[in-house]
Amino acid sequence: MHLFMRRLRLLTNSSIYALRILFKWICFGAITGVAVGAVATIFYHCLKFAAGFREMHPQIILGLPLGGLIIVGLYSFMKDDPGTNVVIAAIHSDHKIPGRMAPLIFISTFLTHLFGASAGREGAALQIGGSISAQLGKLLHVNPKDRHIVIMCGMSAGFSALFGTPMASAIFAMEVICVGIMHYSALVPCVFASLIASEFSKYFGVVAESFHVAIIPQFNMVYFFTMILLSILFGALSILFCLTLHGSGKLYKKYFPNPYIRIVAASGIIILLTAILHTTDYMGAGVEIIENAFYEGARPEAFILKLLFTALALGAGFKGGEIVPSFFVGATFGSLIGPLLGLPLSLSAACGMLGVFCGVTNCPITSLLIGFELFGFQGMPYYLVAVSVSYMLSGYYGLYNEQRIVYSKYQTKFIDRNAR
Repeated sequence: MHLFMRRLRLLTNSSIYALRILFKWICFGAITGVAVGAVATIFYHCLKFAAGFREMHPQIILGLPLGGLIIVGLYSFMKDDPGTNVVIAAIHSDHKIPGRMAPLIFISTFLTHLFGASAGREGAALQIGGSISAQLGKLLHVNPKDRHIVIMCGMSAGFSALFGTPMASAIFAMEVICVGIMHYSALVPCVFASLIASEFSKYFGVVAESFHVAIIPQFNMVYFFTMILLSILFGALSILFCLTLHGSGKLYKKYFPNPYIRIVAASGIIILLTAILHTTDYMGAGVEIIENAFYEGARPEAFILKLLFTALALGAGFKGGEIVPSFFVGATFGSLIGPLLGLPLSLSAACGMLGVFCGVTNCPITSLLIGFELFGFQGMPYYLVAVSVSYMLSGYYGLYNEQRIVYSKYQTKFIDRNAR
């Protein structure tokens, strides 16, 4: 009897402790979801205005050097250049995320999109979310030991509010930090922050991306081997994407050490290329081109030109994100190569989006969830092959150098190294 009562007491205490922790993280997740969702909603509408204004006045690209100088000036004045790598590094170590990160990336991404440099927005959302949640953690006196959970919570909220995929967003923040392991202790706050931020942003007019996969044939052995071949190409393209983006920054710094001269020179190159090509397709995020890839296909050179324009912009110091450009590159490449191998156009574009995104972020679970939320479950076998093969063959390359590769992709071996 005494042993039974002791075990009952231990069970009761354990349950009470678990409920207290649950309540704490639900509250923090809800607060973060509202706070980050509100800022992300404003951010969305500002970028929407920027895209609309740029579309009506395409000559605004001539002001790109001015926009670049303002961005460099802002970061120089703040004596910092925080980015998504800083957010990831803060989860691994004792590095603190500065409160100025959110307004800096907000303003600089708006200027980048307004003047027409090629960049995404979800990368900026990760920084905004991480910065805001870190400040909320301080304000609410969250235990410093839980700081990494706090940051991941904000990252999930920011990604979800802008992209409208709460399930994938909740997992992405936990998965992108370390390849091979996941911080499941952050699951509850990330889930609640992601769901609330998504609903909040929807209520205030944020329209989630929507892509329709028109034809999904019955999966068979022919399509299976076709998808393996196509996915090998996605993995190779992922490596090219990462190498190009990282390499452009190094080249700029080598030939233009001064950041002001660097961004003006890059602006001149972008303006010249845009004039030569006679198109605005590679300005901003390019979501409309991704949509066209699902219905009409894309120009053969679209994927490589988007990669080039993105590398020219982000490598020089313009701000935004790499995720939507990776969607652009993947969708346009998939819609080009897939039909040549006998796959439907829209299905190939969808697989390209997921395959390249997975390859550059090393996040297979998030990639699958994005596929299910954006395209539905019917194409699951195709998405599964695209994600798994691209994940393995993209090696240890990644968008974020601070991403930790804990376990090998090829065997159950602990390697603990950073992405290249």
